[in-house]
Formats: sequence, C-alpha cells, structure tokens
Amino acid sequence: MPTPHYGQPRYRAIADELRERIESGVIARGALLPAESALTAEFEAARGTVRQAIAELRDAGLVATEHGRGTYATLRRHERRFDEGSEMETQQRRVAADAELAALFAVEVGAALIEQQSLARTNGAVRAVCRTYRLPTADE
Repeated sequence: MPTPHYGQPRYRAIADELRERIESGVIARGALLPAESALTAEFEAARGTVRQAIAELRDAGLVATEHGRGTYATLRRHERRFDEGSEMETQQRRVAADAELAALFAVEVGAALIEQQSLARTNGAVRAVCRTYRLPTADE
C-alpha cells in the first residue's frame, strides 16, 4: 500500500482503502473481509492499527463483526444519498436454508439463516432489490 498522505493517521488510510473495496464491490456485501492477520501483512501495519480501521468502518455501518465468524461487509442502514424522490427500505427476516444456500453456508437444508432485503425506490417504483444471507448470531 502506498504511503498515506502526510498527517493522515495510518488506520484511516487502511479504512479508506477497505471502504473503497466495499463500495466498488471488490468486497461484496455480506462477504467476509480478509482475516486480521492477512490485513496486517497486506498493509504492513500493527494489529491494533488494523482493528482501529475496522472499528471506523463498523461505526460507518459498512461492516459488522461476529464473534467466531469474522468481519463482513454489510448494507448501509442509515445513509441516504439518493436522488430527489428516492428512498431505501431494508427488511430482515429468518428463513430456512434451501439446498443452494445450505451448500454455500455448509449447513443442513432447513437450517436457520437471516435474510436481509433492501429495496431502492425512485418515485415509488422499485429500482433495485438486494438480498443478502448470513448465519444468525446467538441472540437472534
């Protein structure tokens, strides 16, 4: 990674790079970020610096961390950068894994998953639908 701009904290440069990867789709929504050890090697940074970068992304609503699973890219829930007359609606529900999802998550068919569906609307008409799936946490 190139040297960050002078005066910019190292964790912020790392967070900006990861943010760009998430927003551009290089790291897809719902996909796990590389492990901390891989990020420390890639960015040649201390573990604490990488953790601080991930915390910044978490605060921005771009990632979520689950104990035992890792950190994954999420859908932004609170950001509203849309054209006039546009809106975003997000719903979450518990679903049973079909054969395809069960194979992807390495669980049995019928196992519980969390489905998050986001609808982008412009002037009431649906522009896009995005569905992501993840394993439920212990408290869900």
